[in-house]
Amino acid sequence: MLKLTRRALMGAAAALPMMAYAASAEGLISIIVTDPANPYWFTEGEIARKTAEELGYTANVSSHKNDTNTESTLIDTAITNKSVAIILDPANADGSIGAVQKAVDAGIPVFLVNAEINQEGLAKSQLVSNNAQGAALGAQAWVEAVGDAGNFVELFGNPADNNAATRSNGYETVISQYPDLVKSGQEVANWDRTQGYQKTQSLLQANPDVIGLIAGNDEMALGAIAALKEAGKLEQVKVGGFDGSPDAVEAIKNGELQYTVLQPVAIFSREAVIQADKFIKTGETGAATEKQLFDCLLITAENVDKYTAPFVLSE
Repeated sequence: MLKLTRRALMGAAAALPMMAYAASAEGLISIIVTDPANPYWFTEGEIARKTAEELGYTANVSSHKNDTNTESTLIDTAITNKSVAIILDPANADGSIGAVQKAVDAGIPVFLVNAEINQEGLAKSQLVSNNAQGAALGAQAWVEAVGDAGNFVELFGNPADNNAATRSNGYETVISQYPDLVKSGQEVANWDRTQGYQKTQSLLQANPDVIGLIAGNDEMALGAIAALKEAGKLEQVKVGGFDGSPDAVEAIKNGELQYTVLQPVAIFSREAVIQADKFIKTGETGAATEKQLFDCLLITAENVDKYTAPFVLSE
């Protein structure tokens, strides 16, 4: 599995405007994301669309909203529309395998972004954040914020997405080094702000003495902050997020969120389309491996002013 470092990521971003190929680009690239109502997935789709258009393709963005039936229908539409490539953020690590296989059987190369499927050799590339590395960064910052003793709770993402377990396990690896930090509750909130709010209410009722809440993404963390404000406990409970969304950055500036872990979605969404373009023209992606990891960055009050665009942290 290829791991791309921060230096490599910045280099790739800097080089992008100069990318050009001799062969002419034409055709439709279909981009399927989870839900553009979430700023992370909106950015994912928009960056991919703009990159495809810069490279000479037409492009459209649709969303499956974590529903594998909808995802399958969108793949059918991409096939009917004679797409030259599909950029897909899969709905389910296992349940999306059939949809990818269907596109491959139709002769359309598929490039996965943000989330993986549990089968290699179907997609031409799987480009994802280094979630284990990012979770370790976040958990260490969270421990520094809450201290090394007390009860805490966790908001877990969508169980069908491997990223949810990877982040939770990464948190556990770090926090377990502090035996006096005890997880007294955990709820699944499916990456959703409203569910984060509701599940935090339940967690607070059952665990009134918690000193920290660690969330699998920013949307759940922002929902938790709303619930904590309502309960008058935001000063007592320190919250950590994951994604690097603009709303999370504002929460850091306001002193409501301790940190967020920036996923380089702006980088790997571009890179997926560049690899698709290379594959269309040469039959090769240019990458050494199918699965490629992109390192995450930590955003705190100390460096939040370097956040220059959605999901972009400058040097």
